[in-house]
Amino acid sequence: MAGEPAGARDQYAALLPITAQVLGPEHPDTLWGRADLARFTGEAGDAAGACDQYAALLPIDERILGPEHPNTLATRSHLAFWTGAAGDGAEARDQYAALVPIEERVLGSEHPDTLSARAGLAIHTGKAGDAAGARDQYATLLPMFERVLGPQHPQTLAARQNLAYWTGRAGS
Repeated sequence: MAGEPAGARDQYAALLPITAQVLGPEHPDTLWGRADLARFTGEAGDAAGACDQYAALLPIDERILGPEHPNTLATRSHLAFWTGAAGDGAEARDQYAALVPIEERVLGSEHPDTLSARAGLAIHTGKAGDAAGARDQYATLLPMFERVLGPQHPQTLAARQNLAYWTGRAGS
């Protein structure tokens, strides 16, 4: 959080074997540490490494915590994000498309995490070549972001910017 993701990554990498030894490799705190290691791996510039770590963590989260546990949903969301960051927009789109209905059912259609997943779906729909689809999704999302987070919230502003961008890309 202090702006040193490589340092955080290295500290989590050193701490994780100890946590696994003391608490067990599948203890929720160990799983949380693995998620943080993956996050800071990506933030330190290794999107593919983060993607691989989240992909390895997801089946464990699903088995230990359950497929609809908030941490499991977060792992799925982060996996989709880092998949896109690693350059596979179509796969990220598909991962978000699978995640959104679960988050809508579990968290609600206007929960901030659900809105973020829907925004991820929208952007990767565009990156996968469907600019009009991305535009339409952002047109639906923007009023929700305004209502839930407020018109000046950074995610609302990003949704507004993305709506403009994908409108331009769609040619309408």
